[in-house]
Amino acid sequence: MAEFTLPANSKVQPGKTVVVAGPEAKRKKTFRIYRWDPDTGANPHEDKYEIDLDKCGPMVLDALIHIKNDVDSTLAFRRSCREGICGSCAMNIDGRNTLACLKPIDDVKGDVKIYPLPHQPVVKDLVPDLSRNYAQLASVKPWLQTQSAPPSRERLQSPEEREKLNGLYECILCFCCTTSCPSYWWNGERYLGPAVLLQAYRFIADSRDEMTGERLDDLEDPFRLYRCHTIMNCTQTCPKGLNPAKAIQEIKKLMVARR
Repeated sequence: MAEFTLPANSKVQPGKTVVVAGPEAKRKKTFRIYRWDPDTGANPHEDKYEIDLDKCGPMVLDALIHIKNDVDSTLAFRRSCREGICGSCAMNIDGRNTLACLKPIDDVKGDVKIYPLPHQPVVKDLVPDLSRNYAQLASVKPWLQTQSAPPSRERLQSPEEREKLNGLYECILCFCCTTSCPSYWWNGERYLGPAVLLQAYRFIADSRDEMTGERLDDLEDPFRLYRCHTIMNCTQTCPKGLNPAKAIQEIKKLMVARR
C-alpha cells in the first residue's frame, strides 16, 4: 500500500505540541495532525496533541471530535454518521486511506498520523476538495435509465439478477480508493478513478437499466477507463471491503465482448 505523498510544492513543518493528558492519565496517545489554513498563507504544518484515551471513544474520529471540542476548536474535518455509512470522515490514517469512524485507535502503534486524502486539493486541514470527483460521478449518470414505458408498480428483478449488484451498491463514495490510486494521481483530470467506475458498473450490471450500450460507449476512451493498470491499491484500502478493480475489469470484458 502506498504511503501518503504530499501535494507538489507542499512542505509540512513542525507545528505546536499540545499536551492534554495529565500525569495521572494511564492511557496516553499522541496524534500528529496535518494542518493548513488557506487564510494564513503559511506552509502546511503538523500539530501534535497528546490526549488521555479514557476521555474519548475508541475510534480515531472520537479522538478528533475530542480534540476539536475540548482542545483546539480551529481543527477542521468532515464527519456525519459515525457508523461507516456516509463516507464523510475519509482521511489518511497511519499511511492508509480509511474512515476515521471505523479505525480503532488501538490498531495504530505509536503516534497516530492523520493527513487528508492524498493528491487532492485541500480546503483546510483534513478537508479535501472533492469537486472534481463529484463532477466525474455525475458524468456516468449514476441512476437507472430506461426507454420502455414504466410498469404499473415496479421494475422486477430475479434473485439472480439482484445478486449481481452485491459488492457494488454498498459503495459509500468516500473516495478512499480513488485517492489511493497512482493512475488517478497521474491522470485525475481524465481518468474517472475506481470509485466512479465502480458506480458506472453498478448500473451497467443492473438488469433494470436499458442504456448499457450508451454507458459503454461513454466509457470507450483511452483515459476514462483504460488508465487502470490493476495496481490494486483501491481494493486494498476500501473500508467497506469492496473490489473496485474487479468492477473495472468487468467493464473491460464487456468492451471486448461487444466488438
